[in-house]
Formats: sequence, structure tokens, C-alpha cells
Amino acid sequence: MTESVKNTLLFIAVGSLILLTGFTQSWNTAVLILNMGLISAIMAIGVNLQWGFAGLFNVGVMGFVALGGLAVVLVSTAPTPGAWGAGGYGIVLSLLLGAATVVAAVLVATKMPKGRVQTLTIIAVLIVGFFLYRAVFDPNVAAVEAIDPAIAGNIGGLNLPVLLAWPAGGLLAAGAAWLIGKTALGLRSDYLAIATLGIAEIIIAVMKNEDWLARGVKNVYGIPRPSPVVGYEVELQQDPAFLARAEWLGLDPVTASTLSVKLGYSLLFMLVLLALLWMAQMALKSPWGRMMRAIRDNEVAAEAMGKDVTRRHLQIFVLGSAICGIAGAMMTTLDGQLTPGTYNPLRFTFLVWVMVIVGGSGNNFGAVLGAFLIWFLWVQVEPIGLWLMSVITAGLPDGSALKSHLIDSAAHMRLFTMGLILLIVLRFSPRGLIPEK
Repeated sequence: MTESVKNTLLFIAVGSLILLTGFTQSWNTAVLILNMGLISAIMAIGVNLQWGFAGLFNVGVMGFVALGGLAVVLVSTAPTPGAWGAGGYGIVLSLLLGAATVVAAVLVATKMPKGRVQTLTIIAVLIVGFFLYRAVFDPNVAAVEAIDPAIAGNIGGLNLPVLLAWPAGGLLAAGAAWLIGKTALGLRSDYLAIATLGIAEIIIAVMKNEDWLARGVKNVYGIPRPSPVVGYEVELQQDPAFLARAEWLGLDPVTASTLSVKLGYSLLFMLVLLALLWMAQMALKSPWGRMMRAIRDNEVAAEAMGKDVTRRHLQIFVLGSAICGIAGAMMTTLDGQLTPGTYNPLRFTFLVWVMVIVGGSGNNFGAVLGAFLIWFLWVQVEPIGLWLMSVITAGLPDGSALKSHLIDSAAHMRLFTMGLILLIVLRFSPRGLIPEK
């Protein structure tokens, strides 16, 4: 069997699992798995760029995904009436003062001769700048958060089309990655992992606690959809032509409208995935891609050949993070809400890393395959585990402690299965299902 035939069969097998879900459970579940698989595949491409191409161990994926979701709120939601006049401009001014304080401290550190005077000057600049920043920031934040706190309490967005928020999410994540990379990419791989994880947690903490930005843990609801590709179920159910098509297909209006909306998202997500996959493949085959893999395999030799290793690491770190930001914006659009409390390392870091490793690190198609396979298992393993435990304990009497324990343990099948799959793949195919050529 040739390599191309084997890879094609692997994709067909995963696609068949999703179709089997539609036939045996529901098509809504199958399409939901498809949509989240498409988003996960985009995240996996971003991580694969960083790890598979350059060997950068970034475990801060969660932070960049969250920034993509934040961009959707800041770009596509309507501005809160009166928020900018009450304190929005003051918040912007305070943030500029904070940035100016950091710049001033850096200038003092670079321009003044080293010594006690330089140290005292830097401390003075930081202290004065901090108190000035807080003096402007705090009252303006309080004024914004006091505006209809039950339904608003934030500055809102620019009320632009939500599709513009997807590249904006990539730009926001890329900007954060540039700031992080300038300070952290000089660290060794293990220290880089610790730094990126810590910074991701800081990003989530800010999103949870700064209500003026995106309502914190009170969440943002009612994020607009990318019309006209994706409509609203209620509007479709009132369209006679749509109802006629639903009747012809043998579907009730509610199911038909829900599937139509989800398939509209599938089309958009598929277009984005294909575009990013094509660009990633072109980059992999280009001289730039060969240079990145040479740096990954031997930094010392690449640096001896005149390659700026740190600069290239920063470049691909920004690119991979931008792709994760785009995926985060797409996911928030699909959910229709921003919920910072759901951004946890298990779902947005560990799971994406398992996708890349199982699919094949360094191979873009492997990352996509791993994303669909692992997400399918993540969704289906728990109900399958519950069914399996029910079959195993069918002979035990009701009220049995062992039966109750085994059925309750089915909730842990997800984590057990992820670890088991990872171990099996690393044992029998350590380079992944579709390894790098």
C-alpha cells in the first residue's frame, strides 16, 4: 500500500466515523463534531507550525485562543450606550500612560550609564507611572462597569461584521505573541513552556477580572453571526421556501433549520481551513520551510551558516499564534458567546498537543487528521464508556456498590482514552499516523 493511499484511507475512516454518528445518533451531533473538528484542525496547524517546523514548545495555546475570542467581542458587538463618554476614553488614556511608563523605564535602562542612579531612576519612573496610571484607570473603569451591569458593564465593540473579527483575532494574538516572544524565546524549551503557560494564565485572569473589557465571568452573549452565509433558525422557520425544502427532505422545521445553520458554519470553516492548509504546505515546501526545519534539527549548525535563529523563532511563533487566534475567534462565533471560564489548559492546550502528536508532528495533513480523530473521540468516548459500563454491569443487581462505581467512572473515560491513545501511538508509530517526510 502506497503512502498516499494509506493517508487517504485514514481520512476516509475518520469521515466514516462522523457519518456513522449521524446515522446512529443524530445529524446535529455529527455536524457539531465536524465544526469543532475543523476549528481544532486550524489550532493544530498553528501548533504544528511552532513545534513541527521550528521545535518551539508552546503550551500557552489557551491564551492565544482566548485572545481570538476577545477580538470577536471588541470588533463585532455593538458599543454599550454611554460607555465611551462615561469612561472609555479615560481607560484608553490610562493604558497609553501605562505603556509610556514602560517605554520610559526601558529608555532610562538603555540611555543612562549603569549604576545606582540608573536603578533609582527606573524605580522612580515605574512608581510614579503606576500611581498615575491607576489614578486615571480606576475611576473610569468604575464608571463603565456601572452602566447596566446586569446586561452590559463593558465598553462593547465596534459593531463591524463578525467575519472581520476573525483576522482581527489573529492580529491580536500575533501582537501578544510578538511581545511574549521578544522576552521568552531566548529561553530553553522547558523554560519556554513554563513561560508561555504562565502568560496564558495571566491572559485568562485578565479576561475574567476586567469586567469593563468583556464582562469578565458574566460572559458576553448574543454575538452576531456571519450573515448571509449563516442565518438564524427562527428566520428560516418562517421562510415558506425553506419549509418546503425541509418537508421534501423529511425533516421537521426545527431540525432542518438547526442543520442549515451548522452546515453554513461548516462551509465557512472549511474554506478557512483549506486556505490555511494550502499556505502552510507552500511554506513547508519553500526555502523558508527548509530553513526552519534546519534550525529545528540543529540550531548551532544553522547559526553557523548565518541564520538568525532567534528572529526566525519569533517569526514562526507569531505566525502559529495568529492561526490559533483565528481559530479562537471562529469558535466564539460558533458558540455565539464569550465565556472566559471555559478556557482551560485541558481543552485548549493538552488536547491540541495530543492532536498534533497523534496525527504526525511536522506534517500538516497529519495535524488535520489528528484534530478530527481526537475531537471525535473526545466527544464520543464518554457516552460509549457509559454504554460499555452498563453492558458490563448488566448482570449485577440494582443498588450494587460495584455497579454504581463502574457507571460513575464512565465520566473519566475521556482522560483515560486520551492517555491510552497517546501511549499506543508513541509505541507503535512514534512519528504519528501521517509522519513527516
